[in-house]
Amino acid sequence: MRIRSLVCLVSLAGLLASGAWAGHHEKARADIVDTAVAAGSFETLVAALTAADLVDTLKGDGPFTVFAPNDAAFAKIPKADLDALLADKTKLTAVLTYHVVPGKVKAAQVAGLSQARTVQGGSIDIDTSQGVRVDGANVVATDIEASNGVIHVIDTVILPEL
Repeated sequence: MRIRSLVCLVSLAGLLASGAWAGHHEKARADIVDTAVAAGSFETLVAALTAADLVDTLKGDGPFTVFAPNDAAFAKIPKADLDALLADKTKLTAVLTYHVVPGKVKAAQVAGLSQARTVQGGSIDIDTSQGVRVDGANVVATDIEASNGVIHVIDTVILPEL
């Protein structure tokens, strides 16, 4: 029993010394935008949030649930179409806020829904018959914690009816 306690103590000391535990808690304190920036795979999303003047909103208190398209999702959009979207602040804001659901909705809760109302005002369809899909986009990572909500990564940019 004493050896087991000693092993646990040494393991905890190693974890603290490596910074792994501290890093985990630092990530939990970062807001949605800073978490996305730190991930390194949301450069286009962060650029779009900046172009739409939504950075401060998603750095706010929240809580928010963001179905965040990664860079590969944005790469599916033809460059000319993406450039046009980024230049049209009204349309861009509608598209980006369509990816945000008010409140903190963890993956287990998402799996129990068939729809969710977005900040944009529309509803996204949720299908759990083969994995989790949101308006046809696959959810590829879930429950990325942020201080003001949670991020679920999707593989396609979803579009509201405009």
